[in-house]
Amino acid sequence: MVFEYNNVLVTGAAGFIGSQLSKRLLDNGIRVVGLDNMNPYYSVKLKEDRLAQLEGHPRFTFARLDLAEREGMERLFAANRFDVVVNLAAQAGVRYSLKNPQAYIEANIVGFTNIIEGCRHHGVKHLVFASSSSVYGANTRMPFSVHDNVDHPVSLYAASKKANELMAHTYSHLYGLACTGLRFFTVYGPWGRPDMALFLFTDAILKGRPIQVFNHGRMQRDFTYIDDIVEGVVRVMGRLPAPNPAWSGDRPDPGTSYAPYKIYNIGNNQPVELNTFIAAIESVLGRTAQKEFLDMQPGDVPATYADVDDLMADVGFKPATPIREGIERFVAWYKSYYGQA
Repeated sequence: MVFEYNNVLVTGAAGFIGSQLSKRLLDNGIRVVGLDNMNPYYSVKLKEDRLAQLEGHPRFTFARLDLAEREGMERLFAANRFDVVVNLAAQAGVRYSLKNPQAYIEANIVGFTNIIEGCRHHGVKHLVFASSSSVYGANTRMPFSVHDNVDHPVSLYAASKKANELMAHTYSHLYGLACTGLRFFTVYGPWGRPDMALFLFTDAILKGRPIQVFNHGRMQRDFTYIDDIVEGVVRVMGRLPAPNPAWSGDRPDPGTSYAPYKIYNIGNNQPVELNTFIAAIESVLGRTAQKEFLDMQPGDVPATYADVDDLMADVGFKPATPIREGIERFVAWYKSYYGQA
């Protein structure tokens, strides 16, 4: 069912996807409350600069708050009648989860509990939440489909995102809360995260430092441009998930439910080998990278590849930005942001 919304909570509003989504919603005339705890997992200055694009807008309010702060979250939901909540706040990163697992439990489990409780008690019509392609874990059948079982995660980050999907389904079943989970595939583009490959590689190449190439460059990733991610999120926000009348407990479909619950992949549907990705960055920069070839990192997977048939069927959209074009836009932003000619 398509419905109109006017008042939205975007968590992680100073983050990569959250800031760009908030800007798009504000441009569309939507009131946005943006929440972020501004944690120092990566550059707080970058987060502040993203936020500066939003602050001062008459329809934007910023709440500096941690999802895990239960009383603060209760007050936020009580003070606002949100139509839609888009939960993008999370402790991100596969490799960091090997070093600091507690951060993932606090943000991604405790924090998510406060989100779904707020939605339950304060009349939120639709919870849209970020999952991740990481949930596919040890799966090898390509492309990854939302209708495949995803019970074999290979990182705590992935396990926390799978847990979010299960928690959301439980609330959809118990309380009729409409929930849509979005599995994002390797998001990149201007204002991107400094811990992601494109940012790391561009920064190192321009500064004459070697880049670390895991699995000797033979990994494949379904790189998805930020504008395509935002477009997919916006289209899903206004569409309440409907129960699947064909769902059966005898042959349970993980991507749908008898409850108002749905999972979508948002990916470019075109995996690119890491060596090819690096070659495109070198071409755009006009420089050759110094490469340090390494084995696969624990928690990583050799390939990701999104089946986006459900997204196409339900909201009429699939990401399509070519990788070269996306890299060119990122490099132009990077040089402008860091004052490089």
